[in-house]
Amino acid sequence: MKRAPFPSPAAIAAVAILLLSGSIARPADWPQFHGPDRSNRSAATGLRKSWPAEGPELLWTARGLGHGFATVSIAGGRIYTSGNIDDKTVITALDLDGRHLWQAENGPSWTKSVPGTRSTPTIDEDRLYHESPLGELVCLAASSGKRLWGLNLLETFRSQNINWGLSESVLIDGDRLICCPGGPETAIVALDKFHGTTIWKSPSAGDLAGYASPSLGKYRGLRMIFTLTARAILGVNADSGALLFRFEHTTPFDESIFMPLYHDGHVFVSTRTTGSVLLKLNVEGQSVSAEPVWRTEQLDNQHGGVVLLDGYLYGACHVRNNGRWVCLDWKTGREMYADRGIGKGSLTYADGMFYAVNERGNVAMIKPNPQRYEIVSQFEIPKGGEGPTWAHPVVCGGRLYLRHGDLLYVYDIREKEE
Repeated sequence: MKRAPFPSPAAIAAVAILLLSGSIARPADWPQFHGPDRSNRSAATGLRKSWPAEGPELLWTARGLGHGFATVSIAGGRIYTSGNIDDKTVITALDLDGRHLWQAENGPSWTKSVPGTRSTPTIDEDRLYHESPLGELVCLAASSGKRLWGLNLLETFRSQNINWGLSESVLIDGDRLICCPGGPETAIVALDKFHGTTIWKSPSAGDLAGYASPSLGKYRGLRMIFTLTARAILGVNADSGALLFRFEHTTPFDESIFMPLYHDGHVFVSTRTTGSVLLKLNVEGQSVSAEPVWRTEQLDNQHGGVVLLDGYLYGACHVRNNGRWVCLDWKTGREMYADRGIGKGSLTYADGMFYAVNERGNVAMIKPNPQRYEIVSQFEIPKGGEGPTWAHPVVCGGRLYLRHGDLLYVYDIREKEE
């Protein structure tokens, strides 16, 4: 009898992270911002290694999502996103053929600077969680859109909104829902995901919220939640809410958007203009200090995300390097390359390739290579969406999902049999 292969260390690590978060997704699910473990790395396989000149097959286009910059979450055979429809923030559920299943409101729409929704819905079993730019936090039945509970984060925790509206995609940690209202009373809070009651709230970090989504890590037995406030990198005890460290990290206009990237006792952050920093976490029991390992201005990611792969960081600049795509060595911060590529944008990773989309709707498949920026194939999404293409691409179930304003384009990127 042929023996089944032993899982790779990477696969074991991925399962450990999912167990840590308290929610395991099926292989074809992408249930929250940046995927099951928030690494922005898909487990999809059997994907094409190049596209024809016209691009992969466009399976369908969904309309009527409202205007927004949220990407999609996918779970249980449904697709979820959010957008502004008239004067309301609206969450939409689609089936896998793009048909509307339901729509539900989550308070007024964001109509101030850069109108549109920001947050991607988070799915946990048959519950959907979404936070509007105005702080309206809602829990819906994912199957029907029925409202289960809701509250306003800013009112409940006596904070105030930020310049471009709250933008985090909330995090599930076991039976807890993690949110970051900021302000004078607290920085990060854990709510009972079933009822919305407060389990713990961290001390205030002295800042308003950032635009970042929280992430989770464990080091030397200590579970930690990381986020960016308006002017700092923050770590709190995931079980008690105790403030573990606050590391000053300021950026023009308090544009702290990057979701902290945790790996092996270190936390990486990149923000516009200020650039990137890698912090080493020194954990002694329940105490933590954070010290910089390296800093660089060569990568100043604004809101397109960065992926860590095989010891290298890949992402696009905002101002530094004239908006080029940059690769950095994780351990040293050394710049491996800086290339104009397709221009400033966002990316995701699946089956040995990066999938990137720039602000004008140009899409590229890029081969990971720390020595050079290597485009394999590229195409343009159809015209018709409003504003820049800021929603992050998603690869799930052999498909590439690209959101542009009111529209969602879904492409078949599976390897074709000859």
